[in-house]
Amino acid sequence: MRRLLLNCAVNAPKTFRAMWLVASPFRFKSRAFVLCASHLQGDTVCNGTHSKKALLSDPQLFDAKFEELVAELTEGDLQYPELADFLNRLREILNYNVPGGKKNRGLSVIGSLRELLPPCQLSQDTVQKALVVGWCIEMLQAFFLMADDIMDASVTRRGQPCWYKRDGIGLDAINDSFLVESSIYRLLRRQCRDQPYYVHLLELFNEVTFQTELGQTLDLITAPPGQIDLNRFTMERYKTIVKYKTAFYSFYLPVASAMYMAGIDSEEEHNNAKHILLEMGEFFQIQDDFLDCFGDPAVTGKIGTDIQDNKCSWLVVKALEVMTPEQRSVLEACYGRKDEASVAKVKELYNALQMPMLYNTYEEESYQRLQKLIAQHAQNLPHSIFLNFAKKIYKRNK
Repeated sequence: MRRLLLNCAVNAPKTFRAMWLVASPFRFKSRAFVLCASHLQGDTVCNGTHSKKALLSDPQLFDAKFEELVAELTEGDLQYPELADFLNRLREILNYNVPGGKKNRGLSVIGSLRELLPPCQLSQDTVQKALVVGWCIEMLQAFFLMADDIMDASVTRRGQPCWYKRDGIGLDAINDSFLVESSIYRLLRRQCRDQPYYVHLLELFNEVTFQTELGQTLDLITAPPGQIDLNRFTMERYKTIVKYKTAFYSFYLPVASAMYMAGIDSEEEHNNAKHILLEMGEFFQIQDDFLDCFGDPAVTGKIGTDIQDNKCSWLVVKALEVMTPEQRSVLEACYGRKDEASVAKVKELYNALQMPMLYNTYEEESYQRLQKLIAQHAQNLPHSIFLNFAKKIYKRNK
């Protein structure tokens, strides 16, 4: 009877757990029962350390894990004297390109897993593997960004020079990006090969990589270098690019990884999560487009170049929907030009069209759509997974 009641409490919403402990007439003497019950109050969680010291937060655990993984990739089964130069280069590549971002994607794996599993099922090993998978997603992000910076001729990334812009790197960065990608699968094999979800993760990472590259291809052919054709910039094309280039890997991948790790492999449930997360990913990219033009480089960590690069961004697509023929003539004369005067005229046009106000309206409408999607599609999934994601991105400034 006690085990049945405790199991119900463990799986109950967090709001009722502390109430249950206080009201329960039972007093559990088993160490396992007491340990599990202590988790119900929300004061502590299994964080993968099993230490008597003060529990580390997930971000602290995550940061600490990265150093371990770099050591594993550079000091493990490739430790041969003739490979010393390669291993030093790999260590430098990983340390420079992988950990510098906000880490929302990687942290969302362990964050989602904590919502999907009761605390008693979050063993030390489970938490550590979630941290590994999270860093694999951060490596995938780094791989994409390293290549994207070269294609876009970007100057800075995350407040420092792009990797290819560093002295002595140049186009060698292309091969360096491949090394980051291959490191993902080395880690997954070494850390998760014996797990029932291993094949699911391999298939998921492969498919999401393809989807992202599909989106990047559409982005590139929609606005080829030196060919400025604003007729290509439609909202339909824009949303397709965003869905494939950003939403799948930034939002669906972390949650889907956690779902597979929690034993949720139902196609129906994954599709339900996808409906919500792709909407969130669309907003995230629109937000990125807005910040590229209107954000503070000191805060965002990068200098926006969408106007100069002739990008099919939300701002230009939305502007084309509301501008007059005279304003379109100005846009056609200035968009995709590198000189500062042309860029300034495009920004003046955006301000005249009140693009910041249109963006704020879109943000509110998107949040309302998200609430409806959660109610409709997350009937068997914790709403907190999606709400936690939303809190990280809505109203952000970088």
